[in-house]
Amino acid sequence: MKKNSQLTKIVLYQNVGFLGIIILCFLDELLKLPALIFSDHPFAFVYRRTTLEMLLVLGVWFLVSMSTRRVLERVRYLEKFMRVCSWCRRINYHDEWMRLEEFMQQGFDTPTTHGICADCLQKQQAAIEEASQRRENVKKTAAGG
Repeated sequence: MKKNSQLTKIVLYQNVGFLGIIILCFLDELLKLPALIFSDHPFAFVYRRTTLEMLLVLGVWFLVSMSTRRVLERVRYLEKFMRVCSWCRRINYHDEWMRLEEFMQQGFDTPTTHGICADCLQKQQAAIEEASQRRENVKKTAAGG
């Protein structure tokens, strides 16, 4: 629920940003900002240019909105996956690693993907370190003998 509201905020900020750009483009021409800033010369309001700018911004807005929508749908899909430790087969459910049997007793029907829990990560790192030290010892004895 919390992540869903964060994703909704992304879309909201994106839409507010594009509306702000459109309003700035229109106010730029309506208030004759270039003439006010750079000179005292009168500045003609050109509706075609303003309309073209707004259509361009609307086109970009549409493309970005479609891309954002597709990305957010993909994020929502991927967030549905559960992480399963590849070594001990424990499940990460609500930031708690539990045994597969405990999880299955709850009767969830969720697709799974693989990860590694903190305990197995420590065990694997220790095993890798031990193997590295053994290789170094073998190299030293081979070089010395």
